Amino acid sequence: MPPVPLAPYPTPPPPYTPPANTAQSQLVCSGCRNLLLYPVGATSVCCAVCNAVTAVPPPGTEMAQLVCGGCHTLLMYIRGATSVQCSCCHTVNLALEANQVAHVSCGNCRMLLMYQYGARSVKCAVCNFVTSVGMSTSAVDQKA
Repeated sequence: MPPVPLAPYPTPPPPYTPPANTAQSQLVCSGCRNLLLYPVGATSVCCAVCNAVTAVPPPGTEMAQLVCGGCHTLLMYIRGATSVQCSCCHTVNLALEANQVAHVSCGNCRMLLMYQYGARSVKCAVCNFVTSVGMSTSAVDQKA
């Protein structure tokens, strides 16, 4: 009996790439927190990983994002919200607009720190140094 020739494996289809002229947007899956891409105009998106259906905010809604202070998950929320509850660890995070925060360099390690406008001091998460952020430039700093 002659040997049977083997057929080559079929080549896998190329990965899907949307047409260049199709506008897309993105949001975070309400189930598994993966980033989802969807065509502009969609009202909801079904996640291919966990099958959760996430509602798309109405057109023109400005979105913002922050990192949860409890579990470090990226959270997306409607701009203007004052607080955002994490769906993973249920921590309620303060959502500050850019004009409600200020920046200062740590008085010890020079790390750039962000703090709520009006605060008297800010503690560095890297070295635990407490930097005073009053009106005076000769603010007294202290170790925590």
